Amino acid sequence: MELPVVVGVDGSEPSLRAADWAADEAALRGVPLRVVYACRWDRYEGAALARDLGSPSAEVLPQDVVAGAARRAHARQPELKVTTDVAFEEPEYTLVHESRDASALVVGTRGRSGVAEALLGSVSLTVAAHAHCPVIVLRGNHDTKAAHGIHGRVVTGVGEDPDEAAAVRRFAYAEARRRGVPLEAVRAWRCPAHESTDHPQLVGEPARLHAERAEKALADALRDAPPDVEVRSRAVEGPARRVLVDASHGADLLVVGAQRRRGHLGLQLGRVAHAVLHQSACPVAVVPHPA
Repeated sequence: MELPVVVGVDGSEPSLRAADWAADEAALRGVPLRVVYACRWDRYEGAALARDLGSPSAEVLPQDVVAGAARRAHARQPELKVTTDVAFEEPEYTLVHESRDASALVVGTRGRSGVAEALLGSVSLTVAAHAHCPVIVLRGNHDTKAAHGIHGRVVTGVGEDPDEAAAVRRFAYAEARRRGVPLEAVRAWRCPAHESTDHPQLVGEPARLHAERAEKALADALRDAPPDVEVRSRAVEGPARRVLVDASHGADLLVVGAQRRRGHLGLQLGRVAHAVLHQSACPVAVVPHPA
């Protein structure tokens, strides 16, 4: 069964850009696109949405929102199969439920107003933390091209236990292969302050050892790289959050992991994933993997 790429829309321009990106992603994967709009009736702002979209009617119906996104997707990818759905439920619940039968889920992070922006940002974080499939989050005015991006590379982070994040690497390999671009694997390392020394013959020695360990960890993690994907590795000194945010400035997609702990009901993103979702200069793919 071909699992679709699912995109959550709310009629705002940022969410429609997310639909553009999702259409490209679905075309790259050769799967259908499913466009979903979820809201509660008591929060629906049809009249306000009509004004924002410049609609001559007094109110835009939810079906108009998904139909408009579907038309954009078809204009962008004429051969793409597109289905739509409207759910009068909390967006977080609906999108997490949709993620059970999706190959990937795409969301934006900004809505139509100050209140909507805060809500949609919250939705994105909640979905990224609890979805059953990879979630791709587009922040702000990111480039809306999943294929033929401006940088021509995918970046992923390699953490402390490479074996635990095999699913993250597999996703990153596949995304690089679909785009025909290199994958850059980055590992951050730091030299603890207590290991520094002022002895002239040992200056730089602790740092060199940590850098070598990081490079070895990278090499071990990337042994499963497929032969048809060009993989470049880089060990960088600094906090992982800063290193990955810096790397995002030269990437079309940043891939990070989020551990799923059984029975844990709170956000399951981790500090690094949470930070890059707020600060990345490119779209972020959050890939779930077991703790």
